[in-house]
Amino acid sequence: MGAILIRNADAILTMDEDRRELETADILIEGGVIAAIGAGLEAPEGAEIVNAAGSVITPGLVNTHHHLYQTLTRAVPGGQDALLFGWLKALYPIWARFGPEEMRVSAMVGLAELALSGCSLTSDHLYLFPNGSRLEDTIEAAGEVGLRFHPTRGAMSIGESDGGLPPDDLVESEAAILEDCIRVVDAFHDPAEGAMLRVGIAPCSPFSVSRDLMREAAHLARDKGVMLHTHLAENEEDIAYSLEKFGCRPGQYAEDLGWTGDDVWHAHCVKLDGGEIDLFARSRTGVAHCPCSNCRLGSGIAPVRAMRDRGVRVGLGVDGSASNDSGNLMQEARQAMLLQRVAQGADRMSAREALEIATRGGADVLGRPDCGRLAPGRRADIAVWDASGIESAGSWDRAALLLAGPSRVRDLFVEGRQVVRDGRLTTVDLPRLIERQNALARALAEG
Repeated sequence: MGAILIRNADAILTMDEDRRELETADILIEGGVIAAIGAGLEAPEGAEIVNAAGSVITPGLVNTHHHLYQTLTRAVPGGQDALLFGWLKALYPIWARFGPEEMRVSAMVGLAELALSGCSLTSDHLYLFPNGSRLEDTIEAAGEVGLRFHPTRGAMSIGESDGGLPPDDLVESEAAILEDCIRVVDAFHDPAEGAMLRVGIAPCSPFSVSRDLMREAAHLARDKGVMLHTHLAENEEDIAYSLEKFGCRPGQYAEDLGWTGDDVWHAHCVKLDGGEIDLFARSRTGVAHCPCSNCRLGSGIAPVRAMRDRGVRVGLGVDGSASNDSGNLMQEARQAMLLQRVAQGADRMSAREALEIATRGGADVLGRPDCGRLAPGRRADIAVWDASGIESAGSWDRAALLLAGPSRVRDLFVEGRQVVRDGRLTTVDLPRLIERQNALARALAEG
């Protein structure tokens, strides 16, 4: 791979240890890594030159929670105005008719949408495997689109007949779940710095798996050296279920089963109380904050200000497009900022802090200090934002992208490879992909 010099950016928001903001500066990429950053860099012989005049550069954004398969079920009637449990019950029967192609195509669309919003690294939580679907369906999709990927092998094991929420035909035996977790970790997980693919283990939620599976999954993940992920404390229904079934709040449930630590991150955490926030801070447990989905499902506003103030690691997640309706991580960052302001005051979260959560914060949650910041030796995951358009016209602070800036990226580099150029994907035929996605959605809707 040849060298690339991104030259003459109006501003570079590094998100490095000192949170430096550079003006009229350049970035040199060599071998998938940032080789140098600063003003007036010299281009090596044969280097590609990218003119970034009029642009603001940030690290590639990091998405810490998604259900890529749900991109095929946006705005489904029956689930549009429901709370979490009713929404799930409306959608489970549709998801049960998915197969490998639905999983792969939906994942490709979701990944493409993320890339166009400046996302270079995303996790995914796939917890149902109907009709021969496998984790490989999403892994292959990420390889085609070109994003850095952290899929998690999810699972549901308690169906309706045993007191769980999902229908019985969508759950698996716990022995089969653990066996397949071992298979996918052994086959695909890359622990090396700069890895394009890592795999986690992710039983779906306290209302769809047993405590035994949660405990065994934690033992297995630590034996294999991979991360753990699940949903936790998403709304009041979630809290009530935990109190009724387990006799404790979600934080104690997680701690009792080995689900706290710097190798664990939980999605949502809207209803954590003060004691649970302190537990997560002490144990270095991460949180994937999903503001748009939480609004759409009426779950509430997560206590992100309190989490950040007490030292909890927080990243952003778009969540599935069946509950968010979109997969735009830049818009997610703006929503995170606005919700903390509406809940606690306009001075409680700045545009820069929200952008930090979307970059460095998410990388730290996923255990990727090699990503999410721009500095020599870090991975060349770089988003270039055109600040010369109408969204930024009249802005006095071009670096305040979440206040007055684009939500669609101009250029995106992942491991030094250009995935988006001039606002268009370079890796997949997007119109053809959208056409296939819509055909699959029509077939599902017609039953």
